[in-house]
Amino acid sequence: MTSVHLDVEAIRADFPALARAVRNDKPLIYLDSGATSQKPVQVLDAVRSAYEQHNAAAHRGTHLLGEEATDLYEGARATVAAFLAARPDGSRCRPATRS
Repeated sequence: MTSVHLDVEAIRADFPALARAVRNDKPLIYLDSGATSQKPVQVLDAVRSAYEQHNAAAHRGTHLLGEEATDLYEGARATVAAFLAARPDGSRCRPATRS
């Protein structure tokens, strides 16, 4: 079995909330829960951009913002499907084989 090195400080830097100091000036440590999770700056930036530049209902409008929202939605769907080794249309999945 090979070990994978994770740069914890680099990962923490992606999550703005983890830069906070909390009680007794200790660094914030946040374990994911079923209720919510902290978001990395890349997600925050993407969501902000979507609301500021492309806010429309995907697959609902024929105007430019609707078309952009649809393109972004379908692009995200394809990205997630590729990551999960699934088909973007959701019709069936194939087993993920990652090494």
